[in-house]
Amino acid sequence: MGEQPIFSTRAHVFQIDPNTKKNWVPTSKHAVTVSYFFDSTRNVYRIISLDGSKAIINSTITPNMTFTKTSQKFGQWADSRANTVYGLGFSSENQLVKFADKFAEFKEAARLAKEKSQEKMELTSTPSQESVPGDLQSPLTPESINGTDDEAVTPDANQHTAARAELSQNALTFSHSSTSINKHWEAELAALKGNNAKLTAALLESTANVKQWKQQLAAYQEEAERLHKRVTELECVSGQTTVIKSQKTELNRTIEELESALKAKEEELAKVKAEVESANEFKFQKESLTQKLKVTESRNQMLEAQLGDLEQRLESSQLEQEAYRKSLRSLLELLDSKIFELTELRDTLAKLIESS
Repeated sequence: MGEQPIFSTRAHVFQIDPNTKKNWVPTSKHAVTVSYFFDSTRNVYRIISLDGSKAIINSTITPNMTFTKTSQKFGQWADSRANTVYGLGFSSENQLVKFADKFAEFKEAARLAKEKSQEKMELTSTPSQESVPGDLQSPLTPESINGTDDEAVTPDANQHTAARAELSQNALTFSHSSTSINKHWEAELAALKGNNAKLTAALLESTANVKQWKQQLAAYQEEAERLHKRVTELECVSGQTTVIKSQKTELNRTIEELESALKAKEEELAKVKAEVESANEFKFQKESLTQKLKVTESRNQMLEAQLGDLEQRLESSQLEQEAYRKSLRSLLELLDSKIFELTELRDTLAKLIESS
């Protein structure tokens, strides 16, 4: 049956800097889909994330792994096979809790599967197989390099397990020391989630989803029309046999399934259209606010010009008042001197009158 996705969420993906072993390096420019996959043929669980066609996470869950929540929206785990530490930044604490719960659940499932596999191999092993250890030490395959062949049993399994546990503990030791760096990146993530980035990402993603769903809807409609024609042809055939009736029933069931799938896709398409309309409304509000801001800035410039003019007028008025005060002071001084002279003249006349 191959691998099947069993849980998906969206998050910003980081890896520890291989040089400093302290700083986080973003591996995705925006939030991407991170999924848990179950490989039924190998009975293993993997965490996979793609950024376009590039796999930025390909980590097989082992019993030695530990998912650590370093903040309310950030978590990390060490992968000794990839020789790195992965970090995920979520948009809410609820998403982080769900992802951590799934990690613990699948880790326990991986542990049980490993124990069952070891018990099965111990029961089915023979003395001849035990005497030839070289048969068990098969070379690495591409699947084991990519992290899908997790349960290959070798004579050095315990040593490899201990080494992986030690690497995981070392990675977790320095990852705890990067809590301050995590907070810094959370601030950067919050800045990246501005209105412009949200609108752009929502529009691009919605457009891509709409195109894909339209293609799927068209394919479903073509398949439904073909099945309807087939049913009509079968009904026109004379001699309704049991085989034809069973085929008709199966075709009708297939048509009902396709119609239900088509209805679900139409509902999803309606939701996407509503999201696109909401994004367009946000964009319109942004343009309106931008226009108002420009008008306000122009009015502010006008008011600043008027204020400068008024300041110049006030300064000239103050200069005029100062000049007027100086002229009044000179007149007052002149008047005082004249009054003094008149007083002396009066006293002189009074003395003349008295002497005559």
